[in-house]
Amino acid sequence: MSKGKAAQQDVNNATDNDLNIKVAGRKIEAIVIGASAGGIKALLHLLGALPVNFPVPVIIVIHMPSTRESRLADVFQHHMAIKVTMAQDKDHIRAGQVYFAGPGYHLSIERDRSFSISCEEPIHYSRPSIDFLMLSAADTYGAALAGILLTGANQDGAEGMQRIHEVGGLTVIQDPVEAEMAIMPQSALNLFTPDFMLPLQDIQKLIFNLEID
Repeated sequence: MSKGKAAQQDVNNATDNDLNIKVAGRKIEAIVIGASAGGIKALLHLLGALPVNFPVPVIIVIHMPSTRESRLADVFQHHMAIKVTMAQDKDHIRAGQVYFAGPGYHLSIERDRSFSISCEEPIHYSRPSIDFLMLSAADTYGAALAGILLTGANQDGAEGMQRIHEVGGLTVIQDPVEAEMAIMPQSALNLFTPDFMLPLQDIQKLIFNLEID
């Protein structure tokens, strides 16, 4: 077995105790999540039980057609107690909220922890791009950032997750075997070994461990 495959297997075999140990003492100030094909279903499973007082912001890019108005915030708010909203240019990021990137624009995070929306060229045919958000979030939050990459049909998010790993942030990738579309999580795994490669159920447990910490 290759070293890379062995490392991935070790990450995949994390127990509940491993989850607690790995996040113990880590100060997480924001969570960024990327997803594409199959992402809505995965996100509803992952975040549906978040409490109103969840102590950090959750910022999400999910690939959607840019030719129509997004109703993601409305759809998710119907299933969630925590406040869900579309990220707006220059809004300061607040704890206890879930933010979605709007269609047709890249979303990034400024040093003062406010949103910036822009029209640069698509990345991996996507605007908003997961990489665009994650790279800026890594520069802003550093080791206090948690990045989660879920199901998807292209390579967007792999570079961003690697950057989060490089600055000392917590990196979590959905197990490609479970993902509806394996290309996105597998592309990240091809670049680096994350802190965790987990099925959705265990990613949810980890998120709630972050709340406790």
